[in-house]
Amino acid sequence: MQLGKIESSALDDTALSAAVRPIITNGRAEVSFKAAQHPGQPSALNHLFYRDPMKILFPRTQPGDISQAVLVTTSGGMVGGDQLAFSGRAGENTQLQLTAQAAEKVYRSLGPDGKMTVDLTADDGAWLEWLPQETILFDGARLRRSTSVSVVGSGRVLAGEIMVFGRLARGEVFSHGLARDAWDVTLDGRPIWRDALHLDGDILRVLDHPASFNGARASATAIFTGRGAENQLEVARECLKGAAQQGDGVLAAATAMTNIVIVRWLAVEPMRLRSAYGAWWAMFRHKVNHLPARLPRMWEI
Repeated sequence: MQLGKIESSALDDTALSAAVRPIITNGRAEVSFKAAQHPGQPSALNHLFYRDPMKILFPRTQPGDISQAVLVTTSGGMVGGDQLAFSGRAGENTQLQLTAQAAEKVYRSLGPDGKMTVDLTADDGAWLEWLPQETILFDGARLRRSTSVSVVGSGRVLAGEIMVFGRLARGEVFSHGLARDAWDVTLDGRPIWRDALHLDGDILRVLDHPASFNGARASATAIFTGRGAENQLEVARECLKGAAQQGDGVLAAATAMTNIVIVRWLAVEPMRLRSAYGAWWAMFRHKVNHLPARLPRMWEI
């Protein structure tokens, strides 16, 4: 008798294939809010669903502020082939802020793309904020993200994303892989803005090209959309000036089209971009919707 011997014939090809098959996550989270029963109360939860690795938490509403839901991804980040989907809805005459517990990390992929979809809806008379923290792309990451924003009637949406190109503290830059970040914005079912950032191939050349990112290692986008949103363009620009001292070395600009304001940021240092972006967001929500000029507590940790 020989102890500890493993017969190779015990594992056939099917079993071996199953043993090395990667674990792919398929997470989903849905949340919607409805108007409070009594005036002056925060909007109330109407629908909630989540499937691992996604969860939704509900911090206590800060004095004078609006209802908040916090998205959590317990897997610690995305790997190739992962799929994450989030749907957030502010019902009629509600006010809701959606944010995330931490930055979303996208790890190096051996081939498959990670896919993330975000669907935001603001019904008539609603105010909806989508303020996730940074998405950090490891070198070799592959991410396809699409964000759709649907506004109904007099609803309004303030939404944005920050993208960091590499683990810069480790001296790593996002030099190869895939980053596709697409937006689709509609008002009463009619498209008003579509946009996509697509980085593939020799990404570092694009990031360093003076006519492209000019050495930036982080970028951000924020939109404000709803009927007559373009009238807030000067407010957006004033807030950029006010936030400039929070992010020295950050390039930022705002433009507008019918029913939408678009703001962009670029920076070599992601933390400076985050500071300028957050300062702008706090000021803009205050000036446009008379909300406290502050960020979610998750952003202050």
